Amino acid sequence: MSDKYLTHYQVLGVPRTASERDIKIAYRKAARITHPDHGGDPAVFRKVTEAYEVLIDPAKKLKYDKSYNTPAGSYGAARSSSAGSTSSFTTRRTRETRNVAGEPAVYVPAFNEQRPGETPLLPRTVAAQPVHGAPRKRGVFGASSRLAREARTAQLIMQQVLPAIPAARLINGLSAPNGSGYLDHVLVSGYRIGIVGSMLVPDGAFRWDGSTLIHGNKVVTPPQLIPATRALSDLFPECNVTAWVCVHSSTGNLFEPVIDYARGCEPDGSNVVNVANAARFAREVKHFLASGPAPNVVDLHVLGRLLGGMY
Repeated sequence: MSDKYLTHYQVLGVPRTASERDIKIAYRKAARITHPDHGGDPAVFRKVTEAYEVLIDPAKKLKYDKSYNTPAGSYGAARSSSAGSTSSFTTRRTRETRNVAGEPAVYVPAFNEQRPGETPLLPRTVAAQPVHGAPRKRGVFGASSRLAREARTAQLIMQQVLPAIPAARLINGLSAPNGSGYLDHVLVSGYRIGIVGSMLVPDGAFRWDGSTLIHGNKVVTPPQLIPATRALSDLFPECNVTAWVCVHSSTGNLFEPVIDYARGCEPDGSNVVNVANAARFAREVKHFLASGPAPNVVDLHVLGRLLGGMY
């Protein structure tokens, strides 16, 4: 991969979890090698210095992490086209010759391929965790209903999705990449990313027309996930990014509420935003992740940048 696509962490050769001391040591080592007075390349030295100035300053580092570590599209432009489609990628069910989603996770780049002394993008213990972060209190006043709703969705994913796909990773609580609000959950497996929001609705039957849920003569607007989906698609052009809204019933029944879908609005992963009750959400999002290219891969570049976006 060309140097111009490296993140600041990669430039200094430190993981995202590096301490201030680790960053200082890495900078001194890199500066000695790249400084023009020692025969180094001035352009490379400027990159090393820029990386250090950002990562050593807590405020700059936080801002950089929440930008998902890299300018929009720069990393993805260097990725192989074999990673998969980045937009308008249909996931309608097709006949598959072999499904590798249930196989053990494969890490890219592989930990056993690290050169001597090279720091991995993420510690292996972090990369192996299936769940990162947790629903958190935001704002001055508590939001117990929101926290309970997010916890129900996270539990559903951990019980019904993650066991079926060993490489899938659930990340709770990310700053929205478009700069407005937060994302409840993000699921990533191979080169597919699912943004997940949730809502709690009263009992009864609903109709989804592609933008709103209609309950009798009332209109219920789901979380607005399209801006964040488009922003993440720009940041991760090597991935297919799709949004899901898990609709919970007050009864706790996974098969409620009953949702009728307008033509073309079925939650099969082929729409930018898919809305479904808990039972159908778990089934369809699992298929979405499992049917993507290399669903048994944990890409450390993608995972590391997503973890940097956690609030």
